[in-house]
Amino acid sequence: MPKQYQTVAGRPMLAYTLAAFDACSEFSQTLVVLAPDDHHFDARRFAGLRFAVERCGGASRQASVYNGLIALANFGARDDDWVLVHDAARPGITPALIRKLVAELRDDAIGGILALPVADTLKRVAPNMPDAPDSHARIARTESRDGLWQAQTPQMFRLGMLREAIERARHDGHDLTDEASAIEWLGHSPKLVQGSLRNFKVTYPEDFALAGAILSAKP
Repeated sequence: MPKQYQTVAGRPMLAYTLAAFDACSEFSQTLVVLAPDDHHFDARRFAGLRFAVERCGGASRQASVYNGLIALANFGARDDDWVLVHDAARPGITPALIRKLVAELRDDAIGGILALPVADTLKRVAPNMPDAPDSHARIARTESRDGLWQAQTPQMFRLGMLREAIERARHDGHDLTDEASAIEWLGHSPKLVQGSLRNFKVTYPEDFALAGAILSAKP
């Protein structure tokens, strides 16, 4: 089963994201972008939450986001409307974090993202070494962490600008890993807004236990 539907602290992981956005009355629409062949999604598991569903997901994150932007336009969203893109695998998002991002960016000319300054020492793996944790990879050098931030989501930009940025990147043959990268491709500098450790991305098997501990704790 895809990780966004796995049960964490008694609820499907996706439910935490939908609940956080549902609690923010500032938003007129929350759109869940699904793969066309996603047979695991069951709207009954998210009853009572405001959202719409479009089965327009693509082969990459960039394609899925782009198709989602087109779908939002079909719902009536305009090019100058703000849109926030969030990973379903970040169940630690909260209404407070969302509102902080909106408050920091609503008057910004470009938009921006939640992010955290990098705290760990970074190691560059020796060339031609596999990346798997058990591969006995060796360190080539230590990278400076000065000025480095770890991107999170949501990432907030004007719908038209983000669509144009993705179109430009696709035309140039680049499949970018987040929305800020696409905006940077247009020559803009998105703003960084301090995020939270709880808003981490569930990636590895042991992350489920960590997410469960965080989501089970009292606010």
